[in-house]
Amino acid sequence: MFNTQRQNDPTNHDARAWTALRYFNLYRLIIAGLFALLATLGRLPPTFTQFDIRLLAWSAMGYLFAAVGLQIAIERRWANLYRIRNVQVLVDVGALTLLMHASGGAAGGFGILLVVAIAGACLIARWRAAVSFAALATLAVLGETVYGMLNLGYEVASYTQAGLLGAALFGTAILASVLAEQARGSEALAARRALDIERLSQLNQHIVQRMRSGIVVLDANERAVVVNESARKFLDLDDDAIGGSLLDHQDALATARAEWRARGENRKTPLKLERGAEVIVSFTQLGDADTEGTLVFIEDAAESQQRAQQIKLASLGRLTASIAHEIRNPLGAISHAGQLLSESPELNKDDLRLTQIIVEHAARMNEIVKNVMMIGRRDLSVSESFFLQPWLEKFIAEFCEQRALSSATVVSDWAEPGITVRMDKSHLHQVLWNLCENALRYSTVDPKVRFAAGHAAENGRPYVDLIDTGPGMSKEVAEQVFEPFFTGERGGTGLGLYIARELCEANQATLRLLDHRSGGCHFRLTFAHPARQQLSAL
Repeated sequence: MFNTQRQNDPTNHDARAWTALRYFNLYRLIIAGLFALLATLGRLPPTFTQFDIRLLAWSAMGYLFAAVGLQIAIERRWANLYRIRNVQVLVDVGALTLLMHASGGAAGGFGILLVVAIAGACLIARWRAAVSFAALATLAVLGETVYGMLNLGYEVASYTQAGLLGAALFGTAILASVLAEQARGSEALAARRALDIERLSQLNQHIVQRMRSGIVVLDANERAVVVNESARKFLDLDDDAIGGSLLDHQDALATARAEWRARGENRKTPLKLERGAEVIVSFTQLGDADTEGTLVFIEDAAESQQRAQQIKLASLGRLTASIAHEIRNPLGAISHAGQLLSESPELNKDDLRLTQIIVEHAARMNEIVKNVMMIGRRDLSVSESFFLQPWLEKFIAEFCEQRALSSATVVSDWAEPGITVRMDKSHLHQVLWNLCENALRYSTVDPKVRFAAGHAAENGRPYVDLIDTGPGMSKEVAEQVFEPFFTGERGGTGLGLYIARELCEANQATLRLLDHRSGGCHFRLTFAHPARQQLSAL
């Protein structure tokens, strides 16, 4: 049972318990050394000289040497905590009982030192061990008293004093053990709460650093206390930004804060920062303005505009899809009637040409209706993260097979292996297929289509480039290439690139024309950050 109790006791290897043993043994050294010195010099109080002064001196010297040995054992950890504590109790009970006997028994005054010794030992003991220590000390006191009554002529009142001393020993031992147990429980609870708070603080710090919105906390002196990663990118800050006066180097931010202080409204303010980034800034006061600080939120204006654009386009898409659905039925009837009319033997050559025009333009209108309805359904995207290289190689093989192309016609360059992207695979397939069709239509030499992939230096987002070898396009055409129903090809719908860009935006990606000069066009599809949660499609 004692071994089980010792294993379950949290103080077995507790540094604080060893510290308590060390300090209490220093007290033992002082007491033993004091009485050994007084006995050697003959400076003991008169009441102590009435009995065996020699026994008192030798007991004090032995107590002192035992305390020195215990101090060495504690410092060098010669035994475990419990064994040293038990030896201390035995030394205290034996030495103090001898001192009490040499000074006249329980009435001599050394009994109170025994109470202190038992209380100190019980501070690092369970209640069962505490009761055992009190019982051992009480038996020693009673045994000394009985011996004194039989051989030294102690007064009858010594029994009463010994009994009261024993009761004090039991009460002190139990009380000290219970209080120490409560203190250990409170300490363990405080340690767990501190660990929980530390973990919560780390979680909050992780969340703040991972937020896409920039967060800056300024103290009362306008020095930066907290700056998350997004804010560093927005404001182009280095690692030394913490603790510095942020507003001294950000004039636009300082002006916006001064206006916020003047009007007293927490209103979102669009700003253009020094490095050209367009952001939306809002301020919140933390406590008292004179003693606390300011919380600054910085959001990317492009993302806010994108959200608004998505809401508008989602509503417009539903409207156009409804209109397209209503057009499709009469359009199908017109196309069917034109086909039947073209089969009539009574039509002359000119009439057949007119019916052919009807069928061709009905088919073109049907293709437009299909594209418009596809735009209305673009919110049904299911984005997933995947490795780009194997997927793109499979796509190139499929495209070459469908178009009977050689392997030299469509090639890919991989400056960075293992690129992970996040997008709906069916949408990505449709976007790249449309771009490849356009590239094949205008390219003149192999490779007619070249893919290149990597990570953007400014924001770390993955991208894939598509470069053709066509004649390029003029500046006027390049400015309208993503506009709906704009086409430079006879018979085209003008919705291919528009739908491609809309599908990209539905997946938090962007499609841009980087270069359109003579020698080929250069399109870049920049994916959403794969490590960040994608915004829900509207």
